[in-house]
Amino acid sequence: MLRTALPAEAEVIADLHVRARSTYYPDGLPPADFDWVEAWRGSIERPEAHVLCAVEQGRIVGIASFRTPDGAPAETVKLFQFHVDPGHWRAGIGAALHTACVEEWQADGKRTAVLDVHTDNARAQAFYARQGWIPDPENPPAEDDHHLFLRFSVPGNEHR
Repeated sequence: MLRTALPAEAEVIADLHVRARSTYYPDGLPPADFDWVEAWRGSIERPEAHVLCAVEQGRIVGIASFRTPDGAPAETVKLFQFHVDPGHWRAGIGAALHTACVEEWQADGKRTAVLDVHTDNARAQAFYARQGWIPDPENPPAEDDHHLFLRFSVPGNEHR
């Protein structure tokens, strides 16, 4: 089941986020005193943001957070966070969650989605490529940056 996350689920979502990131970024988490629960609660409660979750057998197993970034055109959406519980990788949850995001972007009239992914995260890069994301020609990575910037054309809204 795919649905909108609730503020009361911020702790569960933060735990999933930390587990997933710890798996593919062993040294990439902020200091231990960073409050991921409050960060996620803020994302969930933000009126212009969307946090979707994939639920399997009553447990949240995937999350996606997106919104139009400050200063960006209204038809652009940024995928800020996208994580699947490591114990559920390669089970179709990420693809289903991505499809739900795209459906919401279509309904909201978004034409383009953008994201950044760490250069060391080959698993995520391969996933996004399978979903149709391409390197963003308008935002090449800086030589000292460790992120790739990707772009996705939202089907059906390309010419709005």
